[in-house]
Amino acid sequence: MDRDKIFGFVGEKKATELLQAKGYTVCCVNYRTAVGEIDIVAKDGDTLVFVEVKSRHSLEYGLPSEAVAFYKRRKIVRIAQVYLAQHGLWQSPCRFDVVEILKRAGRPVAVRHIIHAFTAE
Repeated sequence: MDRDKIFGFVGEKKATELLQAKGYTVCCVNYRTAVGEIDIVAKDGDTLVFVEVKSRHSLEYGLPSEAVAFYKRRKIVRIAQVYLAQHGLWQSPCRFDVVEILKRAGRPVAVRHIIHAFTAE
């Protein structure tokens, strides 16, 4: 496994821990379909939360959350639709969050949870 994949895995672990510390129930990590993958599926009370985790080593290309552009958001929504259909959860309230992980050299890891980061477009 290369350095970036390990860093991404560690970021997903930190995001999962953050959500659990906030009282979320993590239903699934790395939910995969033919369309793609959602990093974390969790429950916040009665709300199903689809979470994209973005990890970066620098701000050279902007904030990690800025990498969740239109096409990525649209893909996440499609995958969420598959999840809802597979689990018979069409009536469940849901939302889309992003967790940013930023680890710059010589600085502590910064973690930011963006609730309602985007809507189904």
